[in-house]
Amino acid sequence: MKVVTTPSANKPTASVDVVLPCLDEAEALPWVLERIPPGWRALVVDNGSRDDSARIAQALGATVVREERRGFGAACHAGLTAATADIVCFCDCDASLDPADLVPFVHEVLGGEADLVLGRRRPQARGAWPPHARAGNLALARLLRRRTGLRLHDLGPLRAARREPLLALGLTDRRSGYPLQMVVRAADEGWRIAEHDVPYHPRTGVSKVTGTWRGTWQAVRDMSRVLNEEGVHA
Repeated sequence: MKVVTTPSANKPTASVDVVLPCLDEAEALPWVLERIPPGWRALVVDNGSRDDSARIAQALGATVVREERRGFGAACHAGLTAATADIVCFCDCDASLDPADLVPFVHEVLGGEADLVLGRRRPQARGAWPPHARAGNLALARLLRRRTGLRLHDLGPLRAARREPLLALGLTDRRSGYPLQMVVRAADEGWRIAEHDVPYHPRTGVSKVTGTWRGTWQAVRDMSRVLNEEGVHA
């Protein structure tokens, strides 16, 4: 890929797709899509929504990808395979994270400073990140450190990397373990992985994962399975 430099900003530019896994997020979508940086393409992956998510996304100019197989990983990977841009970003579609915060992530990847950039969620209000969800995330971060040596604090969904290397990782998980498998396989390939603080807001609507004990337990179980499959037995 030829990197073009913008003289005014003196920063490399490239095409960017933002994958937004979506399940019944009609209320949050307008704000999320409004926050997509100019020139970037929003790929809203409808994972079986029963509300007007797909219609709203399309009306607001997003490209809608349909993935009938339920699962966070299934939606994320459908977005990745549908992407055509040089850089692919991932962001939740529930208004808990701001897609605009991905701009420095993309510059870091394009500048050759990192191969994968992750957002470390920093709650901005009480209830934004329930204690049980934080505890599960912390436990998994420790297991990840044992497995890879990476001193990461969060396995959150806000992230950016180049599309072709992401596809080459051969990610297979289609449930909640997808983000973790991405990090483990990237680490195994020697990728430079960076982590930066990002604001984390109370989500719009009802959480399907971290907002409930059952959802959190399922996510932890999925991610623990991924770690076992990728070579660590905890």
